[in-house]
Amino acid sequence: MGGPTVLFTYAGLTVLTDPTFDAPGEFPVAGTPLVMTKTDGPGVALEDLPDIDLVLLSHDEHEDNIDNSGRELAQGVEHVVSTAEAGQREDWIQGLEAWQETTLTAPDGSAVHITAVPALHGPEGCEPVSGTVTGFVLHADGLPNVYVSGDNASPALAGQVAERFPETSLAILFAGGVRHGEQMLDNQPLTMTSEDTARVAGLFPQAQVVPAHIDGWAHSREHADQLQAAFEAAGVADRLHLLAPGESTTLELA
Repeated sequence: MGGPTVLFTYAGLTVLTDPTFDAPGEFPVAGTPLVMTKTDGPGVALEDLPDIDLVLLSHDEHEDNIDNSGRELAQGVEHVVSTAEAGQREDWIQGLEAWQETTLTAPDGSAVHITAVPALHGPEGCEPVSGTVTGFVLHADGLPNVYVSGDNASPALAGQVAERFPETSLAILFAGGVRHGEQMLDNQPLTMTSEDTARVAGLFPQAQVVPAHIDGWAHSREHADQLQAAFEAAGVADRLHLLAPGESTTLELA
């Protein structure tokens, strides 16, 4: 969809990550002098979306993860899962701590498990500035594991996920090396750089990789070309699937 927003199906459920569907514009960051600039609209219009069964929300504090239109959409979805703090702020969000699990029922009656996994939105100690974030792993009997990193800048935390879920077949990794300049955390990346993303792909050797958060916003500093080069240098380019906003693909997962 563009930005951190990805639509996919799992066990018959239609899943959406961090919903952002507003038009391009300026978005002030509450409590800071920062203004985020959205450069592109969504790859698919809000009214053209299918019915959504589940929203996986990395965090609810920044409008490049859930904007006005995305928030209105999410409030009408039965299952929205995010951080424990987000669940305390909004009664329509189910908040989970790291490694906590919730279970949904698929259309065929089977159980789909969602485990919240650790993520860090910047360098160590960044939470008072950039907020608490989460990633997710979807897993179910007879189906491949899917890892959604969320706004995670830490390959080490992704390594913890790989240790717990080594047989992950799809990794949706928020990349882009997001930075806000010296005004925020000394311009350190708030999501994974291209090199970090390739390194994390190496931690999940069975996984096909779909990057997100590499376009649509001015603070996404590293794009498809940098990712392609980093994956080639790491020898994992055969598992990289770069999708333009609005583009779809079907992956054969082990």
